Amino acid sequence: MKHNILCVGETLMRFSTQVGTHFYDTTKLNLHYGGAEANVAINLSSLGHQTTYFTKVPDNQLGHSAIRHTQKYGVNASEVLFGGSRMGAYYVESGAGPRASKVIYDRANSSISEMKISEVDVDALLEGKTMLHITGITAALSEDSREMTKELMKKAHEKGITVNFDVNYRSKLWTIEECKIFLQDVLPYVDYLSAGKRDAITFFGVPEIEEQENELDYYYQKMNEMYPNIKIFYSTLRNVISATHNTLQGTFWKAGVTYYSKVQNMDHIIDRIGGGDAFAAGVIHGILENKDPEYTINFATAFSSLKHTVNGDVSPFSVEETEKTMTADASVER
Repeated sequence: MKHNILCVGETLMRFSTQVGTHFYDTTKLNLHYGGAEANVAINLSSLGHQTTYFTKVPDNQLGHSAIRHTQKYGVNASEVLFGGSRMGAYYVESGAGPRASKVIYDRANSSISEMKISEVDVDALLEGKTMLHITGITAALSEDSREMTKELMKKAHEKGITVNFDVNYRSKLWTIEECKIFLQDVLPYVDYLSAGKRDAITFFGVPEIEEQENELDYYYQKMNEMYPNIKIFYSTLRNVISATHNTLQGTFWKAGVTYYSKVQNMDHIIDRIGGGDAFAAGVIHGILENKDPEYTINFATAFSSLKHTVNGDVSPFSVEETEKTMTADASVER
């Protein structure tokens, strides 16, 4: 079966300092285009899948450059709307050693956050699509964005289109209570969910248990009991040793069993941003290719680890490159 994955979200400009330069002292910033759903669309296209991206950006050089960035990776952006007043942006002070990166958002009143649901032909947008990928970031942008996200997920579910949703909570965009209310409305439409232990406790109200080995079995099972329509849960376990040295392990739950990937030891991180989106794309790839859970979670974790080796928001690596990383001996064992 030929798949066409629709990814809907906000494209942002990212301005980053040079590594080792404080915001107070920087005289130049690196520009990258990105955004959670745009990154997933690009990553899946790099892995050989047909993807369509939908957003709204201003009708100026910045907006058109952002969309051309997406298109150069083979993503279909013919549905994108142009208009509104501005591109969203954020600024990153790149971390090093014990100093974590810092992020400042500047995305209020962006084109997509002010877009009305009446501007979107939901049925036409979903026509011919086999999967919808969207995240809580898009829902958090504004009341209008929340309404659009909810309508897209509901309609996709009604049409038999697989819905993949990433909670991706951002405290700078909305409150925990606002996110909880939204999740209660849309989770009945979700087939695959990116959510882990902290999400289970915070948003699902799952009672916390004393930390133990394989505790994710408990949290995934409890979330599935609340929403039996969700067939797959997935998330990552990240250990931050320093800003440039992390370990990463993927987890994947299906039919009552939790699978763990090999641990990827990332000791020379170039750019961490977009790692979660690469992981999500890797999971989706494994599912669409009918791979077994162990392959899927190891592939996704390897694909995410590769993202950490390049600047920018996307993981432009092939299936073959990822499989080489996936089968290499991990330098940290679980």
